[in-house]
Amino acid sequence: MVSFNYPVPQTDPPCSPRETLPTMYDLPSEDPEEPGLPDEFHDWQAQLLSLTFCPPHYPLSQIFYASDLNLYYDVRHPLWYKRPDWFGVVGVPRLYDDVDMRLSYVVWQEGVNPFVVVELLSPGTEREDLGEQVNQVRESELEQGVGNGQDIQRSTEDKPPRKWQVYEQILHIPYYVVFSRYTNQLRAFKLNGAHYQELEVQDGRVWMSELGLGLGLWQGEFQGINRLWLRWYDAQGNWILTEAEQERQRAEQERQRAEQERQRAEQERIQKAQALQQAQQDRQRAKAAQAQLDALIERLRESGIDPDTFFQDQG
Repeated sequence: MVSFNYPVPQTDPPCSPRETLPTMYDLPSEDPEEPGLPDEFHDWQAQLLSLTFCPPHYPLSQIFYASDLNLYYDVRHPLWYKRPDWFGVVGVPRLYDDVDMRLSYVVWQEGVNPFVVVELLSPGTEREDLGEQVNQVRESELEQGVGNGQDIQRSTEDKPPRKWQVYEQILHIPYYVVFSRYTNQLRAFKLNGAHYQELEVQDGRVWMSELGLGLGLWQGEFQGINRLWLRWYDAQGNWILTEAEQERQRAEQERQRAEQERQRAEQERIQKAQALQQAQQDRQRAKAAQAQLDALIERLRESGIDPDTFFQDQG
């Protein structure tokens, strides 16, 4: 159990939130009993998302992403957290206080909420990830004329809200994406006012203009596994390459340049050989013509004909 005194009594002048509210150093960073613990696919897919998450409008020092990291979202309930399969944040230092790697992400300390969350559906978490039960309650309230725009969480202060509710109504995360590796179905939701609105997925792709990036389904090999993967693409529709892919691309380009250079050198060698052969043939033809001329001159002389006079008459 975490041991910290909260809230800390204020002083005059007031202390900063870093001094009065729990930080990532105070809060637990893992819960092995939580359902939906990642399998091998979760690990590889999260890696590919991280390796290709490069929003062009932000420097690398202002981009943070994580997978299966505790996301603390409610200062009134500092031990409540969600653990997204993957999430990305922009406009926040890559390192906590520009110094330390994060143990967790504490929104009241960071001051910036995640911009996009990706959940990889599993049988044990699918209903919660898709917010089915929350939506059912919302529809029931609307039918009864009860809802007043406040989130359901407020009526159950002793029970943590579900993921959908946290992402939509508490953190107001602009984009929420879910993907099932069992059906290869990609679904994306964008915050529209107070609620998520499902986006149309065209050709397995979803564009996020605010990021300058899109998220789509890519058929290819990653970590030796060929299947459909989620990965980011740029404004030109090109898949953003991982460093390993960039290195392979550079190596392939270098190989192609070397092959082109080899072919160019071989072509030059062939052209030189052909030129040499042509010169030899020209010399041989010239030598044969000279031999024929010499033989004719000799026959003319033997016949008593002056070669010079003969050639003048012929000319």
